[in-house]
Amino acid sequence: MVRRLSYHWHLRRIMAAHNIWKTTELIPLLRERGINLSTAQVYRLVTDRPERLSLPVLAALCDILDCSPGDLIEPYVEADRRKRTADEATVIDLKTDLRPERARILED
Repeated sequence: MVRRLSYHWHLRRIMAAHNIWKTTELIPLLRERGINLSTAQVYRLVTDRPERLSLPVLAALCDILDCSPGDLIEPYVEADRRKRTADEATVIDLKTDLRPERARILED
């Protein structure tokens, strides 16, 4: 059995706790720490869960928000998604008396 790991990204919540409501407010704070990201990149960083994140960006975010990497990233184990077998499939009882009547086409 393979354990599937994932993570929650809490950047937006931590920004709100520090009264940083707009992604554009984060850009100059990152630039002060030598991180030059475009407006679109910062927006995606805040609103989406990043797949790749460089350590300098993570360190700058931790410095800006006075938090640790563990505050931004919360790992968890995903629930086991097993495929159903034929034995486990849900059986739906179709009532035969609820079927529509067959239409008859009459010649003129």
